[in-house]
Amino acid sequence: MNKLDQLKSITQVVADTGDLDAIVKYQPQDATTNPSLLLKAADLPRYQPLLDEAQRRGREQGGSPASRAAAACDYLAVSIGLEIQKIVPGRVSTEVDARLSFDRNATIARARRIIDLYEGRGSNRNRVLIKIASTWEGIQAARELEQDGINCNLTLLFNFAQAAACAESGVYLISPFVGRILDWHLAATGQSAISPEQDPGVRSVSRIYRYYKQHGFNTLVMGASFRNTGQIEQLAGCDRLTISPQLMQQLAADNSRLVRKLVPEQGVISEEKISLEEKSFRWMMNEDAMATEKLAEGIRLFTRDQEKLEARLVA
Repeated sequence: MNKLDQLKSITQVVADTGDLDAIVKYQPQDATTNPSLLLKAADLPRYQPLLDEAQRRGREQGGSPASRAAAACDYLAVSIGLEIQKIVPGRVSTEVDARLSFDRNATIARARRIIDLYEGRGSNRNRVLIKIASTWEGIQAARELEQDGINCNLTLLFNFAQAAACAESGVYLISPFVGRILDWHLAATGQSAISPEQDPGVRSVSRIYRYYKQHGFNTLVMGASFRNTGQIEQLAGCDRLTISPQLMQQLAADNSRLVRKLVPEQGVISEEKISLEEKSFRWMMNEDAMATEKLAEGIRLFTRDQEKLEARLVA
């Protein structure tokens, strides 16, 4: 078997794309989307009818330009999600507007609207994950949504405090960002490269995975934001990995042996369980310059792409 097939035998592989052709080609279990991926997907000719329909829905919404744009974007995100659901057997992640990342109640309301759109068009909520940024407010919103049977994917996750708070809140799945952690450390140290074995993003995800398994948390770990296949191989055995089509292609072209790196350890406690209140969470984030900067940057970047998408839909 090639390395992609070997990886699929020990880890659920998730497509990090909105490109239906790529999803058909590599046959992942799930797929994740975000405003940046939706913006790229909007350029594909096959999605033009969906854009036209989203624009019409936005006009029908009425109200302010902002409310029409938001309605159009949500409709398009769900439309693309429904197309992906026709291909993957599992779930599609659909993201809440990043501008709501510090508003717990607005995040909850938007998530419920997205789920209502899916269910109103014949999908089951059990095939959807609501993506929310891993701010304190986002994690608390996810806590309430999970209690209502709406499963969440906490994204833009860069450090242990975020992961611990997510597990404590009963979040279904987290997406720790490997590549963006590496990016920060390379820029901070002036290094041109770090080996996959020493990669700080890989080490962060490995620590989170062990912590969850050792303490019996049900929250799934899905490594994300990969820069190379070496990072992916170092996390072989993780619950899930969301991978771009380009990196899946590289794995599929490699027929060498893949070694499992992450294995659940039963009865081995190497790190004590912690419980975080808001003040301790914010302090741990404050003490971590990388996580603070990359979280803020990620929210800004997703917001810019959301704004570009809205501009296209209300033009």
